[in-house]
Amino acid sequence: MVSKKRFRWLLSVAGAGILALSPSACSGGDGSAQGDGGGLTRIGFVAVGPEGAWRQANEANIQETFTKDAGFELKYAPATNLDQKSQIDAFTSFVDEGVDVILLSATEGSGWEDSLKRAQEAEIPVILIDRGIEPDATDLYVTRIAPDNFKVSSAVAEWALKTFPQGGNYFVLEGPAGVSVVNERNRGWNETIGAKTEFKKLGAQTANWSTEEAKSVFETVLKSNKNDVQLVFAQNDEMGLGAVLAAEEAGLVPGKDVKIATIDGTRGALEALAAGKLSFVAEYNPLFGQTALEVVKKVLAGESVDSYIVVPSLTFDSPEAAKAALPERKF
Repeated sequence: MVSKKRFRWLLSVAGAGILALSPSACSGGDGSAQGDGGGLTRIGFVAVGPEGAWRQANEANIQETFTKDAGFELKYAPATNLDQKSQIDAFTSFVDEGVDVILLSATEGSGWEDSLKRAQEAEIPVILIDRGIEPDATDLYVTRIAPDNFKVSSAVAEWALKTFPQGGNYFVLEGPAGVSVVNERNRGWNETIGAKTEFKKLGAQTANWSTEEAKSVFETVLKSNKNDVQLVFAQNDEMGLGAVLAAEEAGLVPGKDVKIATIDGTRGALEALAAGKLSFVAEYNPLFGQTALEVVKKVLAGESVDSYIVVPSLTFDSPEAAKAALPERKF
């Protein structure tokens, strides 16, 4: 076990900067983040669990990276039915157990202050994976590793501005209320396109990242706005694919009668873009296990890291771009 005294990094060393870092750039070092006495470094991973293709890829990548061969014992604790209480219980157990580092992917943005303070008192560094917390108490965790939701959703909005130069009517399919990435994706979209008077917002509704729920929501929207909806902004791929199904059942041609843009960049979305059913896909790169590993090693070595480490992501704006990317797609 790593001595807690080693990382009195005094969280203030994290600073307020943002570091753009490629996952592949973090594979250096000897790969042996072993603690004092040659034992395995214990990592508590408070995870989200089953929530779609992006989450599956992200959590699998973390688990495949923090292996015993690399010097780690990863304790994976997915939420029970996306319930925050189960996450807080797992977090508390990891603190009581005295793990060396906690990785946290929060199901909800708020409600984490007491848990983070407890970890800080125990001198256990906490690294946020993907999702942030609200309020953003950067003095209570080391860093957040994630793509930039604001920039990703802004890229979708910029595409919409170019695609509809005269403006248009749009509907937003949102993720669960209270999740930091939803708030960030709304902010990126709204600050880019929300003030454009030539664009009319027909509404927004959560579909909880679900294809089935998005299909149901958009079916209802089309019953009263079938000839008015020109654009759908779906905050993840699964919801975008649900909108495709609803549009087809309503007799519309996705990609022609209604354009649908999504975020995540999973294989299913790129296949739909290649087929012309989706019109734009913004990647939200889930494969940053190596980045997380390098950050853990730095923290345990007493080195400082920035408070937000941005994972670079791509965008795909045509069937040709999707077809070119699909052969190498890993998620």
